[in-house]
Parts: sequence; C-alpha cells; structure tokens
Amino acid sequence: MSVLIYGRDTSYNVQKVLWLLEELNVEYRHIQLGGKFGGTESEEFKRLNPMRKVPVLVDGDNVVWESNTILRYLVDVYGGAEWREERAYERSKYERWMDWSQCQFDPAFVGVFWGYYRTPDDLRDMNAVNESIDRCLNCLAKLDEQLIDKKYLMGDRLTLADITTGVFVYRLVQIGLDIKLPKQVARWYQRLKNLPGYQKWVMRDFSELKGRLAY
Repeated sequence: MSVLIYGRDTSYNVQKVLWLLEELNVEYRHIQLGGKFGGTESEEFKRLNPMRKVPVLVDGDNVVWESNTILRYLVDVYGGAEWREERAYERSKYERWMDWSQCQFDPAFVGVFWGYYRTPDDLRDMNAVNESIDRCLNCLAKLDEQLIDKKYLMGDRLTLADITTGVFVYRLVQIGLDIKLPKQVARWYQRLKNLPGYQKWVMRDFSELKGRLAY
C-alpha cells in the first residue's frame, strides 16, 4: 500500500513533504485538498487532523500531521543511513535548523509572500512588507554563514535542514521583488534546483495565488 499525502500542491508545507518523498523513493499517492480544492472542513478530514490543516500523511494505520513532524516520521520509517541519524546530538544539528526555519524563516517569509504577493496592490502595507524583507535577508545571511565550505547546510549531503529552509527560496526570488541571494545561498540554491524532487514539487507555478487573500 502506498503512502497517502493530503494537501494542495501550492502549499509550501505540502511541497516539503512531497519533495522528501521523492528523495526517499517512497511510493505515494497525492490527494489535492485545501484551497481551491476544498475538503478541509469535512468531518472525514477532521478525523484525520482535528486542526483541519494540510499536509496530512496516512501510512497504513498511522496518521501524521504537521509538516516537520511528517518529515521526521518519513526519515525514521523510510530513510536509509544517509538520512536517519540514530545519535541524538548529531540529529539535533539538523533539527535545530528545522526549528529555526519554522520559528524564524517561515514567519519572515509569510510576511513577504502574503503581504506582497497574495495581497492586492491597493491593500498592501509596504512598510510591513519591507520589514519582513529585512527579516528574510537576515535569515538568508544566517544560511549564508552556515553554508561556507559546504554543499548543503550540514555538509556534503542533503538533510531535513535543507528541505525545511530551501522550500522558501524559490518563491522569494520568483515573486517580483529585488531580493538578492547572498553568494553561498545562491550557490546552494543552484544545487537544489538540480534535484528532481525540488524541480517537480517546489519549482511550480503558484501564480493562481497572486492577489488572493483567501486560502
């Protein structure tokens, strides 16, 4: 039986999971849900996730929600030695970046993406958008420092640190703002763009979201 992943493919949190499934070569079936597809308010979906949010992963009898928790689950269940780290301290090295991304990079990105791209021109608060851009640039500077002399955030191989942070970069450079990537981040981004999973799920057309405040 293949893994089921519920969620609209224009959601970057859903994209993180789909990208990892490709990297792990896990057989899966993707079910579009949320946004223009609807379905999150149904009682059936509520039984899967009481928060009524995507993504949701169903793996046999196991139901997992919250994107970063899904990523950890997939690595624990389906990841090989190159993905699954048994030593708690070594595992904490990439999990720090996962938590940092969720607590720092994500809200900064949302301030830019929602404040600028998803808000109609006449409703934009550019002062707030510019503040969020500054926060994103600060996050990119942190990534740039980490990437010195590294192919990926943790070294020579892709980890969940890259997936949880790299999913934002494509949109940052595609939404029509002059956001220049620092040198090391730009090099890393070019490497991500060569990954089939990144190409398939992250580098997607999201123009249907432009100027649209509704999910």
